[in-house]
This record gives sequence, C-alpha cells and structure tokens, in this order.
Amino acid sequence: MNNTATNKRKIINDLVHGRLTLAGEIFAGRYPKKFLHHLVAGQLDMDRMDYLKRDSFYTGVTEGVIGSDRIIKMLNVLNDQLVFEAKGVYSVEKFLIARRLMYWQVYYHKTVVAAECLLTMLLKRARQLALSGEEIFATPSLLFFMMNEPVAGEDLMQPGSEAAKRVVSNFVNLDDDDITSAAKVWYGHKDRILSLLSGWFTGRTLFRTEFSASVFSEARKRKLKKEVCRTYDLPDGTADYFVSAGEILNYAYKFEDEKISILYNSVELADISEASDMLNVSVLSKTVKKYFLCFPKEIEPCYF
Repeated sequence: MNNTATNKRKIINDLVHGRLTLAGEIFAGRYPKKFLHHLVAGQLDMDRMDYLKRDSFYTGVTEGVIGSDRIIKMLNVLNDQLVFEAKGVYSVEKFLIARRLMYWQVYYHKTVVAAECLLTMLLKRARQLALSGEEIFATPSLLFFMMNEPVAGEDLMQPGSEAAKRVVSNFVNLDDDDITSAAKVWYGHKDRILSLLSGWFTGRTLFRTEFSASVFSEARKRKLKKEVCRTYDLPDGTADYFVSAGEILNYAYKFEDEKISILYNSVELADISEASDMLNVSVLSKTVKKYFLCFPKEIEPCYF
C-alpha cells in the first residue's frame, strides 16, 4: 500500500475524529481477519459488484447484469482467504466479461470521454483566469483549488499537516452543485473561452469524440486547432482548450493483483485463469489501449 494513499486516509480519518479507523485497517489489509480486505478491495469485491449492477440498471446496458446473489452465496473462507465455491465459477466468469464490456460501453463511452474533456477544459480555463487576477464566481471550496497550486510535496501529505487538512476538507466538501452553479454563472463571463465552454457544458453540447488504435497525428491536431480559432474568432494559442487528445486503458483481470480463487472439494484452490473452461482469462487480463481525440462538433473532422 503506497504511503501517500495511507496518509490521505489518515487525514480523512482525523477529520471525522477516528470513526474510520476500523474501515481503514480492513481496507489496508492490517486487520487480523485478512479475508475482509479481499471483500472490500479485491478483484471481485462488493464495490465492483455494486457499481456494475447499479450502472447497468441506470444506463440500460444489459451486458453489465451479473449474478451478484449467486456470487455472494458461493463465497467461502479458507486459510483466512476469500474464495469462491467451484459451482459458482460461471457466475465469476460472467462478472469478468461484464466488467470489461461495461468499461467499453459505459465508462469509456464516447459521450463520457467527451463530457470529461469538456469539464476538464472548463475548470482549467476558470482556474487560469482566477490565477491571473480575474474575478471568478465559485463556492469557497471550489475557489480554494482555483487559487492554490496543485498539491505537491511529501510534507503536504503528512498526517497532522494543516495544509493537508485544508486540502482534504475542501475536497470532501465539493460536489456536482459546486460545478454546475459556477458554470451557469461563467456562461455570462466576458472571457470568450470560458463563456463558450460553460455554455456547452450547461447546455449538454459535448465535444465530438473519435477513437483510434494509434496516436492521432500532430498535423491533424494543428489543423483542428487552426479551424477552431477561425470558427470562434479566437487568438492563436487558445485552441488547446477546445482540442484534447489522450488515451484510455481497459482490462478485466490482473494476474499480478490478488487472485480470484476457486475452491474445489473444500480443500483445493485454483486461480480463475486455471479453473475456467470457457474463458481465455489471459485475453481478459490483457491491457487494451485506445487513443481519443475530442473537439467541438461544429468543426469538420478533417482526415489525412
């Protein structure tokens, strides 16, 4: 467990007067009953089952439906390790497939990627203006992050650090309302870039998103940026707020992490990659990388 993550949990625990001590010990794997750690922080833990069922229901993507009741019923403990009864192996296989499909169809859907890019650029522009002395509307917690440099330095993450407490307390106080209320006000700001991005964000006019197996060329990105400046009458060098490129990674199972163990005859254990007679888990464990390119829908998607 890396020290930064551990220190962050300690800081948050201090803010709630130690009420998360037991949960933190379990999550970090320091609680005597080690199998509880696997229950909340494994490759098939309660959180993953919960968000797959929840997101599948609310998005209508049936590929995310899993037999969570069956999986839970097949849970067992052997040598302080969480295992799954062999007769539940097919439910475990379905979970791995569902997780991979949900990432492509929901979490990495082009609309999600476009919304994230737009929100990132909106906050980046607002922060840049705030740091340059422009008056920017924001709730106190949101303004804290706009007016302060990004968190850096080991001393900031030391338990008991006043700087760390301010960062964490402001962060946990943020929610969707801080962003949406600010964006509605920013729509009327005199800055053209902030106003455009805010209008698109509040009006749900998201970027166009393209995916590719290879990196998008710099020449194409330059051409798109030039077209953005021409279309919206913007100064050269400001189109970076409207053209964004990056990469996404997807895998369903990691051999190097804590294993999903299948129990046979109450004594024998096998990794799901060995127990499955239907899946090629080595394929599911392969990290797939895709590249994305986001830009305004009004801009023609030039190809060359």
